[in-house]
Formats: sequence, structure tokens, C-alpha cells
Amino acid sequence: MNPKVLFRLVNDLVMTVLMLIAMAYYITGNMVHEVIGVVVLLLFIVHNFLNRRWYKSIFKGKYNMRRILQIAINLLFLVTMVLMMISAMLISSDLFPFIPINNDMVLRQIHVQTAYWGFIIMAVHIGFSWGMILNSVRRMTGITGTSRIRTIALRILSVLIVVYGVHASFEGEMGSKLFIYNPFGWSYDVTTIRFLIDNLSIMGIYIFGTHYALKFIQKQDKRAEQTI
Repeated sequence: MNPKVLFRLVNDLVMTVLMLIAMAYYITGNMVHEVIGVVVLLLFIVHNFLNRRWYKSIFKGKYNMRRILQIAINLLFLVTMVLMMISAMLISSDLFPFIPINNDMVLRQIHVQTAYWGFIIMAVHIGFSWGMILNSVRRMTGITGTSRIRTIALRILSVLIVVYGVHASFEGEMGSKLFIYNPFGWSYDVTTIRFLIDNLSIMGIYIFGTHYALKFIQKQDKRAEQTI
């Protein structure tokens, strides 16, 4: 595999895992949360630097439904991450305590809710690249041929992840977290492993949903081209 592609995959994987850990604030504590946040910020800057050509190509070429949606999601993810990081530094009590903020309640609300929205948008963002990620994994593992059994097994696994993710979304009150700020924290007392499994499953809803929705859109585009 191309070393640059491998580096991108590793950078994005580490960033995703650390963002999940950062969300476990009541498990890790504030200091660990802030340190992880700084690392995520650095990895996010690297991610954008490696994909800087994408920004230059926004106003070039033809636009179809997939490209319009991808540009919207990418820019929304960028704005969400910037707001989350700026608000994080302003309310920091361990790494950046020298920044004077008198009333940080609004900033805390912005930080918490952009974090949850960023989590969902990140999953959709990954969903747009899921086909490329799967192809990269196939090349890394030496899988070249197709297998109907493997395809069926992976689709069944995807369905199970989505079903559990929906259950975890309701149990973890994800809908409320996206629209309501709770300064006293959310009553979702689980172990670290359970927290990671639940949130990975919730991510799975949006990753697989985006991936298969794009496949459907591509099929519709092809049919429309054939009828012209």
C-alpha cells in the first residue's frame, strides 16, 4: 500500500478512536479529556493538511448529488470541529487556565453540543469514504477476489450493529444530547468497554446508512443516464 495512504488511514483511525475516548468525560476525568482534545486537534489539522487539495477543487468540475452532499458534510464537520475546539480552550481548567472567562455556561453548552453533533457528522463523513476504506483494507489483507458468503456475512453484521446502535441511541439519550444541554450530566452509567461498544454501534448507524444511501443514489443516477 502507498505509504501516504496508510499514514492517512492511521491518522484518521487514531483521531476517531481518541474522539470516542474524549466523549467519555465522566470516565476519563477532565485532565485526560483535555490532553486527548489537544491531540485530536493536532490530528485534525494534519487530516486537513493532507486533504488540502480537496478545498482547492470545491469550485471545480461537475456537481452531482453525491458531491454536493459530501461538500456540505465536510464543511459542516469543519465548522463543528472549529467551534468545539475554540470553546474547549476557552473553558479549559487544566491546560489553558490562564484564559479569563467570567461566564462560561454558554461556551460549555456550545462545546458539549458541537461535540455530539461532531460525533454524528464524523460518522457520516466516514460513510462517504467507507467504500475507499474497505478497498484499502482489502489491499492490506491481500483479499482480491469476491465472495458471496463474505458479502452476506458482512451485511448481516452491519444490520446487527445498526440494530444495537439504535438501541444504544435510545438508552444513552442521544437525541436529547443533540438538542438539549444538561449541565448536570447525563444518567448513563456504563463501563468503559460498554461505552466504546455503544458509541461505535451508534457510529455504525450513520456510516452504513450513508454508505448504502450513496449506493442507492448512484444506481438512480445511472438509471437516469440510461433513460436519456
